[in-house]
Amino acid sequence: MRTIQNRRTFVASAAAIGAASLIGGTTEVWAEAPPETTTVRLGRWLGGAYCWGSLYLAGELLRADGMTDVRYVEGDTKVDNTLWLAGGATDFDFNMPTMHIRSIDAGAPIKILTGVHMGCWELRASDRVNGVADLKGKRVGIWALNDHPHVFLSLIVNYVGLDPGHDIEWVVGPSPMQDFIGGKVDAFLADTSAFSKVRSDEIGHTIVSNLVDRPWSEYYCCMVAGRADYVEKYPLATKRVLRAILKAADFCASAPTSAARELVDRGFLPSYDLALTTLQNTAHDKWRTYDAEDSVRFYALRMKETGMIKSSPQAILAAGTDFRFLNELKRELRS
Repeated sequence: MRTIQNRRTFVASAAAIGAASLIGGTTEVWAEAPPETTTVRLGRWLGGAYCWGSLYLAGELLRADGMTDVRYVEGDTKVDNTLWLAGGATDFDFNMPTMHIRSIDAGAPIKILTGVHMGCWELRASDRVNGVADLKGKRVGIWALNDHPHVFLSLIVNYVGLDPGHDIEWVVGPSPMQDFIGGKVDAFLADTSAFSKVRSDEIGHTIVSNLVDRPWSEYYCCMVAGRADYVEKYPLATKRVLRAILKAADFCASAPTSAARELVDRGFLPSYDLALTTLQNTAHDKWRTYDAEDSVRFYALRMKETGMIKSSPQAILAAGTDFRFLNELKRELRS
């Protein structure tokens, strides 16, 4: 009984936060035809991905909106989760635009649909490094070659005129932060789950934050993509999925303490403190004002310049994006 009551309370709370934005659009939303399917598969990482809060909280909103069979699927954690989507294990994926773009360039049948937030990363460095250009000839810790943190770091390095393939010594290890503490590397990328520790323990200093430092702060670091066949076959269901994610993003922005508690209580994330830190440092309220298309164009251009992809930004946008749902939802959920 308590679980049912908690579920009802959460749905009501999330709906109430967006209620004012639905004035003038409520009739249009609730007059929709039923979705073509009531099933959707969303991704879930073992141990939780802290920046996926709005995706995790979208499930109950979807069930309340007629999508009764919402499944959270854990794909192969040895590969990037964009491959879960490209391989058909999930219907929607939460990832950095770089990884979606790489899949599109490789011919994967996916569509980038919306951006959600930015602020997932801080590049931390020793006192020997005052800026990105100072990384030339230095050792930088990463989890793996060609995963999304490494790709993102390579673009940051290239943006200041360095060659990520020759000017940086990449050091692969299970914990770049521990390698930094041990003096094995001069810089590392910290994600939101490490923000509290690196700041309280003064582990290095920040030389780039994609929450505040341009140009990275002007573009999404987390975007939603869907399987092209699902999007094309089930447009009403697709719109419901995106609406639930974006309403959950509003909830994360407006009530981060409540959202963090929901994420832990529902078993999606293990740490309330890390969940709250993540929500407080990722701008979930930007989806109405930031330009999703511009984010794809920016990252595709950077990737093209570094030789990571062969397609032009225009080709990526034409083949791998569909922003009609986002444009509709911006009108319906206007603030």
